[in-house]
Amino acid sequence: MRVTCFLFVIFFAAACAAARPAQLPDRRLPAAKDTIDPVIHGDLADPSVIRVGNSYYATGTSSEWAPHYPLFKSGDLVHWKQTGYIFNKTPDWISSSFWAPELLYRKGIYYVYYTARKKSDGISCIGVATAEDPEKGFTDRGIVVEFGKEAIDAFMVEENGVWYITFKAYGLDDRPIELLGYQLSDDGLKTVGKPFMLMRDDEKKGMEGQCIVRRNNYYYLFYSAGGCCGLQCSYHVNVARSRTLKGPYTRFEENPVMDAFDGWKCTGHGTIVTDRKGADYYLFHAYNKTTDVHTGRQGMLARVNWDAQTGWPSFHPVTGNPVRNFSDDFSGISLNTAWQWDFRHTQPVIRTGKGRLYLSGTPGAENRSGTALTIRPYSANYEMTTAVLNRNSALKGLTVYADADQAFGIGIKNDSIEIWCVKENIRKVLGGVKINGALVCYFKMTVTDGRRTRFYWSNDQRSWNELRVEDAAISQFLPPWDRSSRPGLLQLGADPAVFGFFRIRYL
Repeated sequence: MRVTCFLFVIFFAAACAAARPAQLPDRRLPAAKDTIDPVIHGDLADPSVIRVGNSYYATGTSSEWAPHYPLFKSGDLVHWKQTGYIFNKTPDWISSSFWAPELLYRKGIYYVYYTARKKSDGISCIGVATAEDPEKGFTDRGIVVEFGKEAIDAFMVEENGVWYITFKAYGLDDRPIELLGYQLSDDGLKTVGKPFMLMRDDEKKGMEGQCIVRRNNYYYLFYSAGGCCGLQCSYHVNVARSRTLKGPYTRFEENPVMDAFDGWKCTGHGTIVTDRKGADYYLFHAYNKTTDVHTGRQGMLARVNWDAQTGWPSFHPVTGNPVRNFSDDFSGISLNTAWQWDFRHTQPVIRTGKGRLYLSGTPGAENRSGTALTIRPYSANYEMTTAVLNRNSALKGLTVYADADQAFGIGIKNDSIEIWCVKENIRKVLGGVKINGALVCYFKMTVTDGRRTRFYWSNDQRSWNELRVEDAAISQFLPPWDRSSRPGLLQLGADPAVFGFFRIRYL
């Protein structure tokens, strides 16, 4: 059956306007390699990193996916393993937009200061949570900074034994953006006194994602300017410095200190961390120039060198690791930490063990896509496969899910296989076939360049039957402005789905 569905049509726009080349001598590239790999693959915008002893911890924006703020651990800044999430349960006061978490370790306590929207009025403000062991979860302590129409992008810095929290203000006002600061209370859970201004964006070029470190008897304030997100992004990193924390700050005459490099663009919003040998590194995000929005803003690493004469810094990207495939056989009693879901539109009911995943849920009335359990894609070219182990009236299978009203996939309902799409909350069946035979049904989807998709089913995984649709680029869609679309599993209906495995192989 051939049916046309122009699902979320996107044609890659013209490349962003050329920006000033970054100063990137002495790149640390391995032999026989002409690209730089992320150190943390997949969509992880606004990353934060700290070192405690011999261990590094990192987290980043999770937007509207739950659980919130993935947590990673490393022993060398290059090889990272996800250990869990900052929040497994959504704090009661938050409605959406889990952005820009910033980690801090102080007096034996781990802190995370994070941006989120309040349920009461939808205004973004900064909350704080604490933990004695970050791998065992954080306890939310509520709002710490609430300022005007928006307070986002927290960063903490110490001067003369006193800790301060800095943030971006006035981003939604008809006035220049400012980076403001408050003194923090001794326990780090409240602000003290009135706010003070660090810098103002008088040229209205953008100013956010600040990071402040003290080096060479100066406070260096790194910040990102330009458009952060999507096809037309223009993000880059600038720096200014001052003898005192509160300024005044002098901007580097050769800004931007980091812009696009090699296969990466729209660099920014990161944190500087010092390794055990005293070297400084900057963990930041960037879009891959080829896969663009389809893989989101990924976690990159750069060495920071300080000029012996002028004291100004330069950035030198460090390569990470090649993409690795992912598989889950559902043998554990708990869900693999890679999985996330759209917490605004569904709360999945999940049970795993003995090689089976039981998935169901009750999507909201506005959700026509169903209950999607997804992972962050590491590349725009992949093949994903699953086994559906049961037959009932619910649709069960594979999906690429951008949002509740932007998704598509293939699955089985009773004895009917269907390819479906949801565009602007309108659901369509694009093609299908009725089958008989074995209870188990296998599905495969291949995605090329994040856009072109092919659909297959099988009874035995040895011979695959392709189901075609007239428009092979039905996944040509623009994901939400700040995150990539996600491959994964889907269930829609009153009955549960039972899956035998999930595999994704990057092509």
